[in-house]
This record gives sequence, C-alpha cells and structure tokens, in this order.
Amino acid sequence: MGGKVLLVIDLNKSIKLLLLVQLALLVRPDNGFGQRPLDSSLESYVAAAQKAQAAQDYIGAAKAYGQAVRIEPNMPELWANFGLMQRQAGNASGAMVSFQHANRINPSLYVPNLFLGIDYLRDGKTALAITFLTKAVKTNKTDPQAPLALGRAYFAAKKFSAAAQELDRAVALDPKLGSAWFTLGIALLDQVEVDARRMSAEGKQSPFAGALYAESLHKQGRFGEAVTLYKSLLESRPQPPCLRSELGFSLLREHDEPAADVEFAAERSAHPECGLALLGQARLAIDAGENARAAMLINELWNRDHGFVASNATILLEGLPSEKASAATAFFFDPDNSLFASDLRGALSAAFNLSSQDSDSPAIGEDAKSRLASEPVGADGRNAEQLYTAGQFQQCARRLGSSPTGLNAGKLQLLAACSIFSGDNLRAAGAASALESLQPHSLEALYWSIEANERLALNALARFQRLEPDSARSHVLLGDIYHQLERYDAAEAEYRDALALAPNNPAALLGLASTRLVNNNIEGAKDAAQLALIRSPEDPELNLIMAEVMLSHHDYPAAEPYLHKSLGAKPQMLPRVHALIGKVYAETGRTQEAIYQLKLGASSDEDGSIQYLLSRLYRTLGDSKHAAEALDRMKVIKQQRRDRGVKRVEDPELSAIDSSPTDTSTP
Repeated sequence: MGGKVLLVIDLNKSIKLLLLVQLALLVRPDNGFGQRPLDSSLESYVAAAQKAQAAQDYIGAAKAYGQAVRIEPNMPELWANFGLMQRQAGNASGAMVSFQHANRINPSLYVPNLFLGIDYLRDGKTALAITFLTKAVKTNKTDPQAPLALGRAYFAAKKFSAAAQELDRAVALDPKLGSAWFTLGIALLDQVEVDARRMSAEGKQSPFAGALYAESLHKQGRFGEAVTLYKSLLESRPQPPCLRSELGFSLLREHDEPAADVEFAAERSAHPECGLALLGQARLAIDAGENARAAMLINELWNRDHGFVASNATILLEGLPSEKASAATAFFFDPDNSLFASDLRGALSAAFNLSSQDSDSPAIGEDAKSRLASEPVGADGRNAEQLYTAGQFQQCARRLGSSPTGLNAGKLQLLAACSIFSGDNLRAAGAASALESLQPHSLEALYWSIEANERLALNALARFQRLEPDSARSHVLLGDIYHQLERYDAAEAEYRDALALAPNNPAALLGLASTRLVNNNIEGAKDAAQLALIRSPEDPELNLIMAEVMLSHHDYPAAEPYLHKSLGAKPQMLPRVHALIGKVYAETGRTQEAIYQLKLGASSDEDGSIQYLLSRLYRTLGDSKHAAEALDRMKVIKQQRRDRGVKRVEDPELSAIDSSPTDTSTP
C-alpha cells in the first residue's frame, strides 16, 4: 500500500447514547454526586435543549445549553452536553472549549476526555490525545469508541503493540466495528514490520531470520528458492520447530513428492510432536488418491489436539489440483461414511471455506480460548514439556497458565510454541512480548512475535472483509495488503473481486496491473494498465507500469514517453523512474544523459544492476577510473544482499562479472 488508511470513527450512535445519559443526570440529579437540584429557569433550558436535540435541531440545542451554562457554570455535565451539541452543529472549535471547561471542573468525566482526545488526535497532538483517551477508557469500559480512538492514537504514535491491545478491546465490545478490525489489522502488520527490521539488524544470519525468509519465499510461490534456504538451515541450532516439515511442503509444491516424503518421515522420527509432518503425509496421501489414509492421519492429529487441526488444516488443499481437492472433500464429507466426528467435520469445513463464519464471533484469540476451554483437562499429571512432546499443544498452553506473568524464559518459549500450534495467536504474541521483556535481544521472541502478529493481522482483515462482503473498497484494501506481504496470487484474487463489483475501478485496476507485473504476468499487467489508462492517461503509477511492460519487451522507444509521464510519481518512486530512463538512454545511444539519470536513480539499486550499467557506460567513454568505482559499488551491493539472506535468480551477466577480476578496459 502506498499509505496506511485509517477509517473515520462513526460517533453518531455513541453521541446519542451519551446525550441520553447526560440529560438524565441533569434532569434528575443524584445528590450523591454532590449536585443540587436545578432551579426552574435552568431546568427549562435543559428541557428545551432536550426537545431540540430530539428534533435534530442541534443549533437550537446548543443555544439552549449556552444559556444553561451561564446560569450554572460549575456543572461539568452541562458543559459536556453543550460541547456535544456544538459538535453536532458543526462548531468543532466551540465544542473543544466547552469540553475543556467540563474537564477542568471534573477531570474524570467520560465525554470530555473522549472528545478532547479525538480532537487532539485530529490536530496531530498525539501525546495529549493519548492522555485524555486513556482516562476515557478507564472511566467507561462499555463504549467501544474510547478504545478505538485510543488505538488510533497509539497507531499515530507508532506504538503498534499498544494500539493492537486497545483495538482488540474495541472489537470485543463491538464485533461489528469494521473500522476497528481494519485498523487492528494494519497496526499488527506494522508491528510485524518493526520486528522484522529488528530481526534483520540483530540476527540476519540466524536460522530464525532464515526460516521467516524461506516462509516468505514459499508464500510468493518461489518454492525452489525456499527449498534451497530450508536445506541450508537444517543443521543450525537453535532453530524454529518443524523446519523439515516446512521443507517438505515446499518440495511438495515443487512436485518432488518422493523428497517431501523423506522429509516428513524424518521429521516424525526425530520430532514426533510435529503435527505438520502428519499433515504433510496426509497431503501426500491425498495427492496419491489415498483419501482413507489421509483421513486416518487427520483423525490421529485431531485426537492429539483439536486446535492444531482447526488452525492448520487449510494447508492440506493449498496448491492441490482442483479435481483432487474436490475428490478429497467429497470423501471427507460424504454423509455415508463415519470417518470424522461432527466437531472434526466442522473444523475441516471452516478450514476449507466450505461454511461461513459468524460475523458476531468473539474477538481475536477468543475462538482459540473457547476451544481450549472445551478440551478435557489432562488427568495424568504430565507437565507442559511432556504435553508438548506428545503434540498436545492446547493442554501444554493450559498447563502453563492463562498469563505469561511470572514464567521464565524457557517456559515463555514453550508457551509461544504451544499457543501458535494450537491456534491461539493472541496468547503466542503475549508470550513473545513477555520473553522480549526478559531477554531484549532474543531472536526467538522476535520470531514468535512476527509469526503470531501476522496471523492475527490477517484474521482481523478477514473479519473486516466479512463485515463488508460486497464492498469493492474492502477488496482493494485487502489486495493492497496482500501485495505488500508479497502474496501476489491472493492480492490478484482480491483485485479481481473488486472489479467484479465495480468494473473499471481505478484503484483495483492499478493494483491488478502492479501485482501482475511483479508476479511476472507481463501481458496481464499490460491489459489491466491499458484499461486503467483510458480513464487516467496521466496517472504516473500506471504509466510506470506500462513503461516496465515495454522494457520487458526491450521496446525502449515505446517505454520512453511513459517514463516521462512517470516523473510525477511519489518521491519514493522517483529513483526507480530515473534509473529506468537511464536504461532507455543507454540503449538508445545517449550515454552522458544515461549516466546522469542512472546516478539520480542509484538509491533504487537493490541488486547492483544500476552500478553495473554505469560501469559499462563509463568504459564506453574510456573512463576506466569511474568504471572501476561503479563495479566496486556493484560488488558491495551484491555482498550486502547476500548478508541479508536474499537468494534470487541472478542475471547471469552480473553473476559472471561478480566472480571475475575487476575489468576496467574499454570494450
């Protein structure tokens, strides 16, 4: 996504409820609050205000309250109601003054704290907003607008973990609050990004960083690269659990079933607790048409741990040919066989998206907690480590307690693993946070935090989508997020859904074209971009996509006009535009101009290709000194790339020159 989108809080319903409460306090004051009965003139103004508000005459209501506060300037509820009516009438600055009056008289009153916090957040005064909204949350624990606003304030302050905590509280109070689900998903993704940067800075050579990157490669469909990276991690210690099984699934997607079978069997032998190995063997059985054997393995897993199956079964059908997937589901759900208990059938149905989920279901983590509560308590006295070894992850988490408080580092590591595998991502995130507090440089804490928060984020965004199931906007937003996560197939599906609802939607066409381009579907990208350019011929991003399409066909003259229109793009995109213009100039004989443009675009050089082209151009001019310097810079970039653990298919020309002595001769 080019920028984070935070949906506006809809306060109309809350304002009406707050007014009813405040008016009741004013008309029938409770002497226990230290209030005296209203005199007749004051009571008449309050009654007039109430009547005007009921008729939606907010200006009239504000005038009546204005008269009331002149008679009784020391009653904070009067000022709060005055502020509410001013706000409804469009007088935001006047409302803020009234709320400040109310807050000075009674700093604990809910309404002034809520709206002062919201207004300070709107004005960019984040620290002040957090102060007032924190008091509002403590004062009123039933209105979701306070934690929603506080979550947005923490988000603005880049305190993403705190933001997620408040937003989760908001959706627990109102599960249909779509803006809270969306903002929660974005906050969690930003927390993942923060953790990933730390992982890159503090442990880029670690097996935890490698496993995360291999997982990312797998999600992008780059299965061969994932296989290579997973294999390089197998002998490392310490390492995340189930690496061989992860390798096995990447081998499966590479259509190397025999090698995958070897890895799953080796995992079961060395780590019998790893349920992914059994899922892998079940998937192999489905591939082979042995659905009865697959059912037996799934049952074995279900008897171990309901939560593991419910949260991981989706992997069974990923990438499976449609005819095999259909045959497996038909077999599993055949009413004439009794392979699965009804609760297992329900879990598989939800995992395979064969049944809709209730949009009123609990907030994040509550589904896993409810499953955990339904699990029988182990009566054999085994400790958490023994339960983990037996693959009973829900019972392991339960044995460790409902809170990470007081657990040592080893117990927290175990709690994170058991919680992730049982589908309780919220508890896993809490364990990771507690582990990081104990061990601030723990790479394992970062690993579990990234895994848990990414899953929580995607769950939150899926909930947002279910609340707006027919909204083109929600599909575009989710497409942008999947694109950012490099899950390009999922992103394309969202953009296509948006276009089915709103044909020629500019944002959906842009997203579709961009996603197809990075996913190497050049002709598909061209089709989407051309369609979008009919409506927006000067759009810089669309022109850049078309330029890249032309460059992929080595049609440099055709790319040039698109690139010049792309110079109006966002500042962060301009280095890429200049680099491409430099390439066009280089290929069309304008060497000096090419060098100038390439130098402007040097900051976008991720693989050394810009420096390599500069080296070539300098040699063409006979400038061996600058050619050698550019070549050295290319090698530095390539080494930094290796240090980050990046394994891509390299340009063979770059790879050859990288391993050769420095060549500064003129060709």
